[in-house]
Amino acid sequence: MDVIDRIKNIFVKDEIGEPPWEYDFLYNLPESEYPKYLKKIFKYRTGEDLPLKREHGQLVIDKNKCKTFNQKIQWLKLYDATQLKRDCTDKVKVRDYVAEKIGTEYLKPVLQICDSYDEINFDELPDAFVMKCNHGSKWMYVIKNKQEFLQNKRKFNIVKQDITGWLEQEFWTWNGFEMQYKGILPKIIIESFLADEKNEPCSEIYVYCINGKPKFSLKIHNLNEVSVYDEKLNITKNLLCTKERFLDEKPDEILMQSYKLSEKLLTTLNFNFVRIDWMIYKKHLFFCEMTFTPYSGFSNLFTKYPKELMFE
Repeated sequence: MDVIDRIKNIFVKDEIGEPPWEYDFLYNLPESEYPKYLKKIFKYRTGEDLPLKREHGQLVIDKNKCKTFNQKIQWLKLYDATQLKRDCTDKVKVRDYVAEKIGTEYLKPVLQICDSYDEINFDELPDAFVMKCNHGSKWMYVIKNKQEFLQNKRKFNIVKQDITGWLEQEFWTWNGFEMQYKGILPKIIIESFLADEKNEPCSEIYVYCINGKPKFSLKIHNLNEVSVYDEKLNITKNLLCTKERFLDEKPDEILMQSYKLSEKLLTTLNFNFVRIDWMIYKKHLFFCEMTFTPYSGFSNLFTKYPKELMFE
């Protein structure tokens, strides 16, 4: 049974089964069907219900009944994916905006931007680098030893196959209709590998912003330790439910700067919610990305729906 036949069968019986569904099936769904499938995925991933209603004969997410942070993210995914959000999600295009707003000194060094894997000039790359796709999340490989990587034909071909496959797909189908990814022109962006003194990924700061203002932040020290701060940079432990150990690390100048730069980046942008991600390398902040639907709204990170996360 081909994709069209399966879609017709679902329309007739209104039986959508259990997720996950095939990529081609979701890719070819009419947009009017997205709420019904998203409701199913949402229940499957979180255990929560997603409120729907009929509007002009179509099922839509009932925004007025979305009370939790996760529910509100689902509404944003389907109905607030503007072209501006798409440009700010694109890991290539967003660099121009960041450079204009806060300067190129906050951009991670880019070594190459390519349309295909075969265009990559490995001779010009340093010993360590990061290859990622601009149109998805977690579609990346970290190469710490170029010669070893090039000599290991099996690993080289696996990476080539994965990245080539990513370039041929749209990310929005894979993690629950994150529509801000839809239509981004796929590219490979190769960055310098910025590591700490132990050659491990650097600490990161996630700044959660509501209506252009930082409301709280999560500082990720490593895989096992985090610190959380409210909008006034006070340490807090009441927002998150995380397996990592909380560190009572006093806010420093870098953290304060992440708040100021996040607010500056959002000047003239009318985003009701966005998370701005930063990396700390040798006591210097580097912009990573703008995240509009963190964890696709499927996370159990938040223990409640605090006022810090109130947005319309």
